[in-house]
Amino acid sequence: MTNIFANNNKNGLTDNLIDALFPIFEQASAGAIAVDRDARITWINTSYSTLLGLTDGKAVIGRDVRGVIPHTRMPEVLASGQPLLLDIMEYKAQQLVVSRLPFFDDQGAVLGAIAFVLYDDLQPLTPLVSKYRRLHQDLVAARKALAKKSRGTRYRMGDFIGASPQVLEVKRRARIAAGRDMPVLVLGETGTGKEVLAQAIHAASLRAERPFVGVNLAAIPENLLEAEFFGVAPGAYTGADRRPREGKFQLANGGTLFLDEVGDMPLTLQAKLLRALQEGEIEPLGSNKIVPVDVRVIAATSRNLEEMIATGGFRSDLYYRLNVVEIPIPPLRVRLPDLGVLCEAIMEDLCASTGARGEITDGAIAALGSYDWPGNVRELRNVLERALTMGEDPGGVLDADAIFRVLPRSGGRIRSVMPAHTVQPLAQVLAQAEAEAIEAALLASRGNRSQAARLLGISRSALYEKLAKLS
Repeated sequence: MTNIFANNNKNGLTDNLIDALFPIFEQASAGAIAVDRDARITWINTSYSTLLGLTDGKAVIGRDVRGVIPHTRMPEVLASGQPLLLDIMEYKAQQLVVSRLPFFDDQGAVLGAIAFVLYDDLQPLTPLVSKYRRLHQDLVAARKALAKKSRGTRYRMGDFIGASPQVLEVKRRARIAAGRDMPVLVLGETGTGKEVLAQAIHAASLRAERPFVGVNLAAIPENLLEAEFFGVAPGAYTGADRRPREGKFQLANGGTLFLDEVGDMPLTLQAKLLRALQEGEIEPLGSNKIVPVDVRVIAATSRNLEEMIATGGFRSDLYYRLNVVEIPIPPLRVRLPDLGVLCEAIMEDLCASTGARGEITDGAIAALGSYDWPGNVRELRNVLERALTMGEDPGGVLDADAIFRVLPRSGGRIRSVMPAHTVQPLAQVLAQAEAEAIEAALLASRGNRSQAARLLGISRSALYEKLAKLS
C-alpha cells in the first residue's frame, strides 16, 4: 500500500513518514479503502471487506465506489481536495465513523483518496452523537429562521419524507425538474406538501442561490393581485406610495416564483401572467416602462385545471405554459406505508421545538392507518401534536388509545370492521373482528408474534391458541 501515497509531498510530509504512519492507521481502524481520481476502488483491506459483507474484496477493484458504498462522500473529497476528518456514514443498518483523506501528485493535483473506518460501533460514542444531533437540530432551526428573513428556502429534497413507490416517483420527477430550467406544475390535495416540494426543487436547481418567492393566490383579494404580481409605479393611484413598489416578479428575478393555488387566479390576471411568461417582461401598475424579468415558475393547485378549462374557468394556453413538468403528489391515504417514517420525522420535529420527549408505538401507527386523512400530512402533524399535548403518559409515549382520543370524529372516516348494512350473528361478528384484529397486529409488528401479542394486550400463549383456531 505504500504506492498509494507515492510522491505525496503537498503538506511537507515525506514518503518515509507516510509509509510509517499508514500501517498504524490501518491497524487502528475497523477498515480502510482507497480510490483513484475517478472514484474507482484501487484497494480495500480485509477488515473493510468483512464489514461490508463482501466475500471477495478483490472483486470490487476497479468498480465505482458509489456502486459498492452508496452513501460514500469520497467523490466530494476528490472534487474539493479537502479531507473529511470525521463523518458518520450509514451503510445498511450500520452507522460508521469515517475519516477520508485526499492524496496528490507533485503538481498538487488530486490522485485519489483513502478512507479509514474509525468506529463500526457507535455505542461508546453515544454522548458525542447525541451532542452532534442537538447541534444539527439547532443548525436546521437557525437555517429555517434565516430563510424566513431572507427569500430563501427552508426545505430540501430530504424533507419530503417517504419511501413508498408513490413518493419515490414524486422525488424522481422533482429531481428531473430541478435539473431543467422550465415551468413545473405540482398537483395535490391540501396538506400533501406542495410547497415543501416546490422549495426542494428550487434548492436543488441552478437557481438555488437566487430568491424563492411564494404567493398564495387564494389569500390575496382579487383587486390587489395585479399590484402584488407586477408592482406599482409611484403615484399610480390615490394613496399609492411616492416610491416604486416592487412586485413578486421583480422580487423573484433570477430565481423562482411559486404560485400556490394557481387555480384560484382570476381570468383577467391569467392573460397578463401568460404574457409575462411568454415575453419575459412586466409592466408595473401605472407605469409605461417595460421591466425585463427572468423567473422560473413553479405552480401548484389542489383543483382540477382540466375541468376548469372545460368550464371556462382557466385558460388552456396558460395551462400548457405552466404544465411542462407535471408532478402529482398522492394523498396520504394511498401511501399509508409512509406513516411510520412520517410520524418519526414529525415527532422529532415537535419534540425538538418543545423540548419534550416523545415516542410512538406500532399500535399507534396502526391506529393512524385506520383513518382516511382528508387533511393529509398537515392533518397528521396536527393529530400528533394534539396527542402529545393531551397525552397521559409522562414519558411522552403515544399508544393506540392516545391516538384514538384525538382522531377527528368528522371529516375523515375510521375504517369499519365490516359493512354497516350486513347483519350477522353476534358470535360470528366477534370472531371476524378478533381475526381481523390479530391480522392487523401481525401486520403492524411485521410478523413478530410476541410484539403482536403485546399490541393486542394478551399473552403470547393466548395468541398462539387463537392462531391455531384460525388455521
